[in-house]
Amino acid sequence: MFASRPALRWFAPAAVLALVLLVGTAGTLFRANAAGALPERTAAQLLVDLQKANPDGFSGTISQQADLGLPQLPGIGGGDDSSDLSALVSGSHTLKVWYDGPERSRIALLGTLGESDLIRDGKDVWVWSSTSKTATHTVLPAGKSAPAKSVPDLPRTPQEAADQALKALDPSTKVTTDGTASVAGRAAYQLILAPRDASSLVGQVRLAIDSEQHIPLQVQVFAKGAGTPAIQVGFTQISFTKPSAEHFRFAPPPGTKVTEGKAGDEAHPRGDRTAPGNDSHARGDQQNARERGADKGTGAKAAAEGPSVVGKGWTAVVTAKMPTEARHADSEFRPILDRLPRVSGTWGSGRLLSGALFSVLVTDDGRVLAGAVSPQHLYSVAGTGQ
Repeated sequence: MFASRPALRWFAPAAVLALVLLVGTAGTLFRANAAGALPERTAAQLLVDLQKANPDGFSGTISQQADLGLPQLPGIGGGDDSSDLSALVSGSHTLKVWYDGPERSRIALLGTLGESDLIRDGKDVWVWSSTSKTATHTVLPAGKSAPAKSVPDLPRTPQEAADQALKALDPSTKVTTDGTASVAGRAAYQLILAPRDASSLVGQVRLAIDSEQHIPLQVQVFAKGAGTPAIQVGFTQISFTKPSAEHFRFAPPPGTKVTEGKAGDEAHPRGDRTAPGNDSHARGDQQNARERGADKGTGAKAAAEGPSVVGKGWTAVVTAKMPTEARHADSEFRPILDRLPRVSGTWGSGRLLSGALFSVLVTDDGRVLAGAVSPQHLYSVAGTGQ
């Protein structure tokens, strides 16, 4: 997502690490008790339905909204008309999705001036931006899934949102039902997940589950005490007809700069090339790649170490070590850091980013801590040295 901004790929995802459980759909897509008469199902039955859902294929249009209460920060978000995947942290966006089993899928974020796509066709995985004319291609080993993300991103589909919310299911979660709804013209059951731990900033997560196919059609997330969802994602149109193979075939357009990635290690690409039609830039790209290679140092080491999790469930805190170069005075990260309020305590000092659903602490010694918890909870974790 932030391949063109190495420092931002650490900071901006950190701002939404706490949102791993937090996604929902717009109230305009949701009409409670409008699905007609459906047989009653318990919360336990709906959970089983979600786990067993296995549609042959589907395609549709998704509306995604995020209102996290974030301050205006340079380089984060792209406005409602942006096709940059980083724009999903704020505003309203439209995505197209095609699914033909776990090995063939495509998600396209549509903007006014372009689109960004995440495509899997068997062992080939592509991330493409029409605006920046860049693409990353990864070839997966036989039998392997798509590369794991080193830092979680904001979910882009109701399925991603539901999967992340369900990871929190343990004794700390209260699970109930709330009748039925109509979403994208389809009848759905409503399932509600709410944290029992008062330390969580999450009020509740509401899922609308298709009554026939059992996949999540929409998910709503509310901050504690809020009457409207803070982050929203849901289908406005969906068809369960299997999409044709052409939706998953991708060839980079002429002039596209292609980076060959390594499965399971997105921070260490194998090299760059340029799609036919713009060969004049190839030598310059190769030189830039060599210069970047000489600059890895501690940043590469930090990326390799990856994040860790302190605690579990709704009050889990994700911690990561920020690359050293991201803290330099001349780094592109500095303007963002300087806009955040300074905080200090027995744990040390740093900068704080907070919203209705989450808090992120960036310490002066280079740690990033994030969770759906209060700043005080982060300070407590920071005091342990983690």
